[in-house]
Amino acid sequence: MKFFFHVGQYFYMLKKVFSKPEKHKMYIRQLFHEIDSLGVNSIWLVIIISVFIGGIMVIQFAYSMANPLYPNTLVGLGTRDTLILEFSSTMMALILAGKIGSNITSEIGTMRVTEQIDSLEIMGVNSASYLILPKIIAVVLIFPFLYIISVFFGLLGGLITGPIAGVITAADYIAGIQWLFYPYYVTFSIIKTLFFGFLVASVPAYFGYHVQGGALDVGKASTLAVVNTNVLILLFDLILTQLLLT
Repeated sequence: MKFFFHVGQYFYMLKKVFSKPEKHKMYIRQLFHEIDSLGVNSIWLVIIISVFIGGIMVIQFAYSMANPLYPNTLVGLGTRDTLILEFSSTMMALILAGKIGSNITSEIGTMRVTEQIDSLEIMGVNSASYLILPKIIAVVLIFPFLYIISVFFGLLGGLITGPIAGVITAADYIAGIQWLFYPYYVTFSIIKTLFFGFLVASVPAYFGYHVQGGALDVGKASTLAVVNTNVLILLFDLILTQLLLT
């Protein structure tokens, strides 16, 4: 019963979030602030993780395919497809759920326990729309760009690490990246990132918006938000893969 209560509360909150905003200029200003705060500040984290993961993938693929029957280009192909299909979309979303999601929950939760949200409601402001809608739009808009950045720097990390580690030449790696490329893989993953971006913004916002108690409860809500967001990301990854890729 508690599960259905939270589902109902979540969709009721979304109804308030997507109701007609009072002042569009105020929302646009807040949107650019959220894009900078939640998206642009995450770029370096995405780049660093992607470079290292790309390098690790190349080494692992090279050793797992150390067979004279397998062409060396398979290393580049495997790294490319893994980054495009799964790591840069799903795994990066799981990582960013921890950074962005906890940030959203703690920010909104702190406003709730300090009664700032109640003050907005008393002034006649739709607090759910004002606080949450810019965050959802910002994260949904920025996620596809973070995905593209992740793929690029993941492949670059492989290109740097492979020749340095002596597991593959740069020419073989680049040939593997270009071999049997299906553009639909990118389209499929960008569709996934849009769903993941919505989850990463809306689910933590729900936990922050409905937190009760004090500062300790805000911390607990942040943990719950990240865990639940990660579970939903994996669930939607399974559903979207079944719908769009098979």
